[in-house]
Amino acid sequence: MARAYLSGAGRYDRVRPGYPAPVADWIVPENARRAADIGAGTGLFTALLAQRGLEVAAVDPSEDMLAVLSARLPGVPVVQGTAEESTLPDRSVDLLTLAQTWHWCDHPAALREAARVLVPGGRLALVWNQLDVSLPWVHRLSRIMHAGDVYSPAYRPDLGAAFGPPEDLVVHWAQELPVADVLDLARSRSYYQRATPALRARVESNLRWYLTDYLAFDPAATIRIPYYTHAWRASLSTP
Repeated sequence: MARAYLSGAGRYDRVRPGYPAPVADWIVPENARRAADIGAGTGLFTALLAQRGLEVAAVDPSEDMLAVLSARLPGVPVVQGTAEESTLPDRSVDLLTLAQTWHWCDHPAALREAARVLVPGGRLALVWNQLDVSLPWVHRLSRIMHAGDVYSPAYRPDLGAAFGPPEDLVVHWAQELPVADVLDLARSRSYYQRATPALRARVESNLRWYLTDYLAFDPAATIRIPYYTHAWRASLSTP
């Protein structure tokens, strides 16, 4: 499924939600200087780290995604790699982030790699956006888009013995998108990209009906899509 994100970076960058600034403020340790954003994609979270004065390396398996990131953040070095094999040096960063990436990982392997790359006492942070399906209309929207938001608010990641107890933060917010771009949001999902032409056509037809007929949005309207961002942070235990 992760291979669905090896292309289509331009559309992904345009319609996928970013992240609330308070999440980055909460994640970044006070004296951190060096960071790596794993699964950086087009740099939606990487940009927040760079804006906070960190020296950031962006790691992603997709050349297409990293090309968009480099255009947005020309001063950020990019590395083609994964959470399990980042190719970063041992003990090279104070902060390691995985934004919208944890559900694609082999968790034990990713945690071993994080422990190798972080300095003693360094911080690991996990972040993901999810549609706020506590609202009935958003729940139905997610079903039509096959959004694949995989973690409930009660989910707690197991970070193993190498890391201290994780702390979490939840921030509720909304993304503004034109109706036409909501269709592109659905097209950016792995379900759509792996689907047959017939399934793709069905998703688009159902989504147009739901937005413009059932919810009665003007096709030229901009709508607010409620999300919440769930963030976790934990420190690498010192020997």
